[in-house]
Amino acid sequence: MFRVLFVCHGNICRSPMAEFVLKDLVEQAGLAHRFRIASAATSSEEVGNPVYPPARQKLAEHGIDCAGKAARRLRREDYENWDLFLGMDEANLRDMRRLFDGDPSGKCSLLLSHTDRPGQVADPWYTGDFEATWQDVLEGCQSLLDELI
Repeated sequence: MFRVLFVCHGNICRSPMAEFVLKDLVEQAGLAHRFRIASAATSSEEVGNPVYPPARQKLAEHGIDCAGKAARRLRREDYENWDLFLGMDEANLRDMRRLFDGDPSGKCSLLLSHTDRPGQVADPWYTGDFEATWQDVLEGCQSLLDELI
């Protein structure tokens, strides 16, 4: 089983969107049994909170349910329990590497680095543009899945 953990600042917008998009893609492909997929935050400010309503709505528009998801914080011990950590922006990547004392096994990368247009997934908490975030996340997850299978 391949274990993928998406990471953003609060774990209420981008990383849970990516978590549930990839879960949906692997389910559609009949590969759900081959993956463990989750998400976490680099900060503690949203721990326990559900997916932010506009992010939840954007997922629902595409038939994806994220009910029951509560934000959790990334932990040092996660490094041994997951195969791949996908940050949404450079700050997430920096925070992961700091927590993990670097990235000795090369497990950390940006989601969009797995696409033809590497970059950062803009934070809709600040931009208000959940559609742009949806497009980035969808493209990143589709490219990632293609790469993994």
